[in-house]
Amino acid sequence: MSTIPITKRGAEKLKDELYRLKTVDRPGVIQAIAEARAQGDLSENAEYDAAKDRQGFVEGRIQEIEGKLSAAQIIDPASVDAGGRVVFGTTVKLEDESSGEAVTYQIVGEDEADLKLGLINISSPIARALIGKEEGDVAEVQAPSGVRRYEIVGVSYV
Repeated sequence: MSTIPITKRGAEKLKDELYRLKTVDRPGVIQAIAEARAQGDLSENAEYDAAKDRQGFVEGRIQEIEGKLSAAQIIDPASVDAGGRVVFGTTVKLEDESSGEAVTYQIVGEDEADLKLGLINISSPIARALIGKEEGDVAEVQAPSGVRRYEIVGVSYV
């Protein structure tokens, strides 16, 4: 199994979710199943069916998170020294060459990505175009509207 890059913050978020699933959600589902069973006939018991579906989701998510954490390569962006190059975990300030609009992104793992927060997936087209570049370089990104050019204004490891 190959390793999955994830930031320290992302790993903590997954660990917190796993803890909640195991200590809150799983016992709650078990209790809901027990209460539904107590109502009698299970063949026409919607609460039982819903609780069993929820149990399947919770158990599946627990397995998924445990698998990701076991294959995770946790990277602390603050300890990365890439000599000014854009790498995983880097925060990059960009300027769109055509509009002059400035944006800031941090390159993170798949589970952490949230464009609204400026967190982009390492496998996204823009992240792939930025990897290996340095401040002052121009990255060309194939967007649905055509090729967009971004100048790298700043690179930081936060």
